Amino acid sequence: MSGETGESSWLRTVLIGRRPDRTAVRIVVLIVTCCVVFRFVLLPIRVEGMSMMPNYKENRVNFVNRLAFVFLPPRRGDVVAIRTSGISIMYMKRIIGLPGETVAFHRGHTFINGNLLEEPYLKYRCDWELPPKTLGPDEYYFVGDNRSMPAVDHTQGVAARPRIVGKVLL
Repeated sequence: MSGETGESSWLRTVLIGRRPDRTAVRIVVLIVTCCVVFRFVLLPIRVEGMSMMPNYKENRVNFVNRLAFVFLPPRRGDVVAIRTSGISIMYMKRIIGLPGETVAFHRGHTFINGNLLEEPYLKYRCDWELPPKTLGPDEYYFVGDNRSMPAVDHTQGVAARPRIVGKVLL
């Protein structure tokens, strides 16, 4: 045992492994992988405000998958991060309107091209009355899940596809 007690040898083996050089390589690979993933794939964002409650709690950290829409376009019902200015200021909202559609709110209900949209994720009633808005070929309509507050106090609207950063996970 070359000067080590049985207990310290066992502890060293558990912490470092039998081959410290391989352990060091694994640690470096893990650090590089984490840096790449959190720099280019997953973007942490903090929910601020109550517009997505109760589905997404305020001050909770969520991750945005930046690769979610590389091969497929955003779909209705996706919760996404929308860049306003720079990469650090974003809205977290739900997409309800797709390119070319007409979105309207009448008596608190959402209508897409004149048809009622089923929204099982809504927990609070609303009384919004907003005129129809027709989206362009590269535009998406987004809105939060908490529609109990007046429409004028709620951040909602149209975002072009390049402003959608990715899909929110968790």
